[in-house]
Amino acid sequence: MKRHYFLSDNLDVLQAVGRELQETGFTTPQIHVLSEDDAAVEQKHLHPVEAVLRKDVVRGTERGALVGLLCAAAVVGLGWLTGITHGIGWVPVIFLAIVLLGFCTWEGGLIGIQEKHADFRRFESALKAGQHLFFVDADMNEESQLHQVVARYPGLRAAGLGEATPGMVVRFQDRWARFLQVAP
Repeated sequence: MKRHYFLSDNLDVLQAVGRELQETGFTTPQIHVLSEDDAAVEQKHLHPVEAVLRKDVVRGTERGALVGLLCAAAVVGLGWLTGITHGIGWVPVIFLAIVLLGFCTWEGGLIGIQEKHADFRRFESALKAGQHLFFVDADMNEESQLHQVVARYPGLRAAGLGEATPGMVVRFQDRWARFLQVAP
């Protein structure tokens, strides 16, 4: 899947494009709107970007886990090289390695919460200027439908491509939403 980014200053246009895309087979988890005016996005019943996904939590957590893994490996390696494990055993060394891994992972997530998501940083000035970012995750076979729909809306400017949510995750989100609608 590819993520297609578009910019517009008109939420009515984005609402119409989103409705038309859903009529052609796109699902709600494939269509998102990022805006500084969350109330207007909600009022138009558009699918906003969740607050946690606006931040770089996942990337920060991954980086923290990598640093933690390196620290844990260093502790275990030092324990083995120095021979300290002969006197105290492996349990304290392994425990310290696990604590370091957990702490670094947690700290990485906290650092990521403070940063804008890397995919959205390039649109920061447009968002502050009152533009709205509309993006669609599309499979290769859906791209022609997307381009046909978007071509009918001249107020929608193409703003680039990016890495999309994996198709398996999008399908799960769609099935989960349908399950919640059917469940009593």
